[in-house]
Amino acid sequence: MGLSTRQDTFLLAFMLFCTLVGPGCGLTCEVCNGPEDTCSGKMKQCEQGKDTCAIIVSESHEKGPYVSTVKACMKSRDCHTGYVSTTMGPNNYMVTNTHCCQSDGCNRGSVPAPQYNRTVNGLLCPSCVVPFRDTCAATQLAQCVGQETHCIYLAGRAKAGIISAKFATRGCATESACRTKAGAEVPSASYHYFLHRADCHEATTLPYGRAE
Repeated sequence: MGLSTRQDTFLLAFMLFCTLVGPGCGLTCEVCNGPEDTCSGKMKQCEQGKDTCAIIVSESHEKGPYVSTVKACMKSRDCHTGYVSTTMGPNNYMVTNTHCCQSDGCNRGSVPAPQYNRTVNGLLCPSCVVPFRDTCAATQLAQCVGQETHCIYLAGRAKAGIISAKFATRGCATESACRTKAGAEVPSASYHYFLHRADCHEATTLPYGRAE
């Protein structure tokens, strides 16, 4: 996906300005979100402390399959290139493909939509999805699929505009999801997630009792 002449001119001018004024200029990334496998938007200077440009292409399923893309500034500790799959129930899952980079405008392109395997692999995890609370006690089991070999427990706040609400969720995940840590800020096309809990452990084939 190429740049427009206006975007090229903006980037050139910005880089020249930063060269002249010295170190106070932050990273510049393309910022956008949309309900497709790519999006395009304006180039914006990242907030202090956000040193990484990201492209995140997701497919989620609650009421039906939904593909979306977000391009944003992130902290390098919160951005992990690669594929992540999570399953909270038979029709409640999310898979993402993420690309992280650290030069001006490096997220202007696109990445492939995530390819995933929904075949049950025999592993099980405690499962729950609870809005407006930051804890959940799992009384059901999620059947892990494909490369999902770990159980994950995420909780925090989801923000959309001026609206912010607590959430908690548990289920199956690929090992790559375990790189997400408490304190992370994770953007999506619909919400910006602020995590205060991100626990991860290996899944099992044995039935779980009631989870605390």
